[in-house]
Amino acid sequence: MKSIFIYYSLSGNGDLVASSLSDKGIDIRPVRLKKPMPKAFFLQIMKGGFLAGTGNRAKLDGFDPDVSGYDRVVIGSPIWNGRIVPAINTVLDTVDLAGKEVVFILTSGGGSAPKAEERLKSSFPGARIIMLKQPKNNEDELSKLDF
Repeated sequence: MKSIFIYYSLSGNGDLVASSLSDKGIDIRPVRLKKPMPKAFFLQIMKGGFLAGTGNRAKLDGFDPDVSGYDRVVIGSPIWNGRIVPAINTVLDTVDLAGKEVVFILTSGGGSAPKAEERLKSSFPGARIIMLKQPKNNEDELSKLDF
């Protein structure tokens, strides 16, 4: 089964997941913002949390939404304010997931995100959701990537 991992990473957790999936032969497609997040952690939390909490979309830099050559689409998002990030909201608006096996990998400091999971389950019935608690600090979490 040909698979691709489309993800956004600010702190490096998503990049670690991407590296692990790449080792399994999964293609990797990182998502980049047109306007980067602030460098200061406090401002990242304030801005990112607000934008995620309001369901905002982000403008992406050169993102290719074509997944026609893949059977499985794996989408990775950090959790901000209990929700997926604006960059991945944009991905979900632009990528055609019809007829694909869909897997979501969510990375969170707390290890749970009921609001994000509820939204994804209702919007993408049948999709698998894998929650990872800070894989950069807990590399054992990568063992959950068992597909």
